[in-house]
Amino acid sequence: MTRPVHCRPIAYEAFRRQLLELDSTAGLFRAAFAISLHERPEADLGETESIVENLSDTVRRRVRSRSQQAILAHLHDVLFDVFGLQGNTEDYYNPANSYLADVLQTRLGIPITLVLIYKRVAEPLGIVVHGINAPGHFLARVEPLADESDQPMFVDPFFSGELLNRDEVTRRIEQATGRPLGPPRVQLAQATNRQWLARMLNNLLAAFAAKGHDREVCAMQELQELL
Repeated sequence: MTRPVHCRPIAYEAFRRQLLELDSTAGLFRAAFAISLHERPEADLGETESIVENLSDTVRRRVRSRSQQAILAHLHDVLFDVFGLQGNTEDYYNPANSYLADVLQTRLGIPITLVLIYKRVAEPLGIVVHGINAPGHFLARVEPLADESDQPMFVDPFFSGELLNRDEVTRRIEQATGRPLGPPRVQLAQATNRQWLARMLNNLLAAFAAKGHDREVCAMQELQELL
């Protein structure tokens, strides 16, 4: 078995194990958590999962209707108004914004980690959420229930769960990238779980490279090789 040279072994092994469970949202969440163990070896997965489960339970206790709109209304109130989840606009490139335990403690993150928390909290409530691997700005797409609207909704957890239509999504991506959006089907493609993790690692590579943290760059590259 390959041993890491730069990555902390606890992170490397946890990430490798969770890749075997990557077909589930729970597996994706745990693999994403494992990345943080390189810099946060003391982080507690059980405590982190307990926070998101408690958020789901809080929403569930509030809901009195099986309507998706009602569930989403309570979900957004709990996550964004009560819990206070939002984008870290003041320190966007801080690696901590990619660490789930940190994000859940500070309530601040970047789009891709905020979408993952949104997905992890929403799915036990019967809400199907996909990550949209758009350039410059990761988004959530909520699939409609079979007996409700046939139009998916786009959600931006970075901006406190703002709901967007396709035109608004296009404008947001163009603002983030500074260039016109290409064919929508390509630019709004659903992220696979491996693509999700790859983008998280790429974000950290860029953040560490900008800070001149060469060892951390090499550590993230070792995790990339496992993908």
